[in-house]
Amino acid sequence: MTSNSDPATSVGDDPRRYAFTVWNYRQGEIVAAMIYLGNELGFYKAMAGAGPLGAAELAARTGQHERWVLEWLRLQAAAKLLDYCGDERFQLPDAAINLLVDGEHKTFAAGEFAGPGMADSLQRLFENFRTGLGNSYEDGGPEGAHRGECRHWQAARNDLIPRMIPSLDGVEEKLKAGAVVADVGCGDGAAVLAMAETYPNSRFVGIDASRHAVALVERKAAEMGLGNVELRHADGADLPGEATYDFLITLDCIHDMTRPEAVIAAIKRSLNDDGTWFIKDIRSKPRFEDNLRKPMLAMMYGFSLMSCMSSAMSEPGGAGLGTLGFNPEVAERMIRAAGFTQFRMHDFKDPGNLYYEVRH
Repeated sequence: MTSNSDPATSVGDDPRRYAFTVWNYRQGEIVAAMIYLGNELGFYKAMAGAGPLGAAELAARTGQHERWVLEWLRLQAAAKLLDYCGDERFQLPDAAINLLVDGEHKTFAAGEFAGPGMADSLQRLFENFRTGLGNSYEDGGPEGAHRGECRHWQAARNDLIPRMIPSLDGVEEKLKAGAVVADVGCGDGAAVLAMAETYPNSRFVGIDASRHAVALVERKAAEMGLGNVELRHADGADLPGEATYDFLITLDCIHDMTRPEAVIAAIKRSLNDDGTWFIKDIRSKPRFEDNLRKPMLAMMYGFSLMSCMSSAMSEPGGAGLGTLGFNPEVAERMIRAAGFTQFRMHDFKDPGNLYYEVRH
């Protein structure tokens, strides 16, 4: 019997409850796969606002086979994602619209569920555990460059532009007048492109270590007709050695880097004396024990193993911070060690992330 009575850390000794926990995760794996399928086949969108539907009606709306649709509907009702209305009719509740239908809403989640690439990720983990080396974002190929794209665009247009930039001292005024801006670790380009679109007088440089990401953002910039965006395939540590940028952002990426100290030092060198560095990173605390009450903590460590820590360990000697590794204590220590003197934490009431405003 465990001597630890803290419910946050104790798993208990009831074999039936423990078995339920194990099999509930197996059920969750299957339900997650079926959410992915339902999103890809357009089932949720077809059910939105349609009232109770039977399998034949949903099959007709989506061009799928009725018997297979019926089994999917039953699974969704059993998982309490659909309301069962009797007589084999099912309804998508209004509460599902933002999460499973509206791809533009900031809480949209259906696009986050893993598809066929999960099997490849798991297979790579065997080698990661054996060698200690992870996989870079470039190793994820073109598909990896798109991961989380919808969510990133929502954050850029709903939060970064209207709420966050105006809260930074003097930054919006500079962007409107004409500034030189860098997005280090720009990924799919949502932030850098949204800023370039909003502030046409400024010049924006998107920098990423993934060739696939750079190619993706170049295509999007051309499609959007943005002439004030430049893309560079480079490591964050390769920023200019002299003061260049008025504003620099690193969004949800410092913890992914193999050499975060080198990148922070490069940011210090390349930022103008009156420039601002804006950081977004995962909301976490220094000690594992202090994070245990996070309801999605296990999922976050899963993200770390398959993505964040893997990237941060993708070179020999990688720092390996991982998803929860750049907490406020670590962030301030590393930033001040690089010579920055102004470190301000912003809390935009984002349950998953914290934000920092840094100056010389």
